[in-house]
Amino acid sequence: MSKILMKGNEAIAEAAIQAGCRYFFGYPITPQNQIPEYMSRRLPQVGGCFLQAESEVAAINMVYGAGGAGARAMTSSSSPGISLKQEGISYIAGAQVPCVIVNMMRGGPGLGSIQPSQSDYYQATRGGGHGDYRCVVLAPSTVQEAVDMMAEGFDIADQYRIPVILCGDGMLGQMMEPVEMGRYTPRKLPEKTWATTGMGSRKTPNIINSLYIDAAILEQKNAELAAIYDEISANETKWESYRMEDADYMVVAYGTTARIAKSAITKIRAEYGIKVGLLRPMTLWPFPSAAIAEAAAKVKAVLTVEMSTGQMVDDVRLAIAGSKPVEFLGRSGGMIPAPREIIDKLVEMAGGKA
Repeated sequence: MSKILMKGNEAIAEAAIQAGCRYFFGYPITPQNQIPEYMSRRLPQVGGCFLQAESEVAAINMVYGAGGAGARAMTSSSSPGISLKQEGISYIAGAQVPCVIVNMMRGGPGLGSIQPSQSDYYQATRGGGHGDYRCVVLAPSTVQEAVDMMAEGFDIADQYRIPVILCGDGMLGQMMEPVEMGRYTPRKLPEKTWATTGMGSRKTPNIINSLYIDAAILEQKNAELAAIYDEISANETKWESYRMEDADYMVVAYGTTARIAKSAITKIRAEYGIKVGLLRPMTLWPFPSAAIAEAAAKVKAVLTVEMSTGQMVDDVRLAIAGSKPVEFLGRSGGMIPAPREIIDKLVEMAGGKA
């Protein structure tokens, strides 16, 4: 297929449709508004349903219903809107209903700003709602990668019956890049025999539920979910290693910040001769802890760069377990780290020389 120039938000929406999504429920908030706008035009053309809910709370519960009936359903929002969806996401995770949730992160806390940010890392990776649950969290750094991850995200959701969150930011959502649809090879997935599609030939109805009054039964349910999460960690952890073969220093960054870090790495190698590489988590959960620990064993120190006051850096430090120094560089509130800031920090860490 040929490439076409698309804005990030619109490319994500089209990728969802091509992945079989036929139900979208959402509520407008900047900087992700082009996703529901695009869905409102395109879904009726493919026999789908777009519905602007009365609130984010209503939207996520509509996703719960459509997903429980076996349909591929999604919602999208930005940081404060995702906060409102957290109770519903916890219910969906507890009921093991597959769905995809897009968060185009913006500055916070509170209403914050409409500028790009990565300050929702804790919310996405720790389970922003209540209870022992996880969501798979995908972190694209380019529009093409967002397109590919949307397709894979629906398959992951269906395979493991789990909510999948795609974490972008306002920068990724608004930038335009050439993309190619249909590159992802679909997985072979089991039939959704659990879905609430009517009794048919079954003697008992399927029930979608997350309420377990008996504590022992709920504990067993949590154990079953934990086993699924272990399976996901073993099979779905992804990362990119960039110029780490001879690196003396390692940068850890994700999403659009990783693109800025790559530019800084190219310049610092050329200008100072300091050997720096990048390890980029492509899944924020499951987090590539083992890969980071292995790479850190070969370098002098690590720098974590984020558009936040420091969130992923906690997971980096846990992965390295004190074996190497871990420094942090962050910008927040919608401010974006510049390549020169990263270079200056790395030069400082290297003592001003190679």
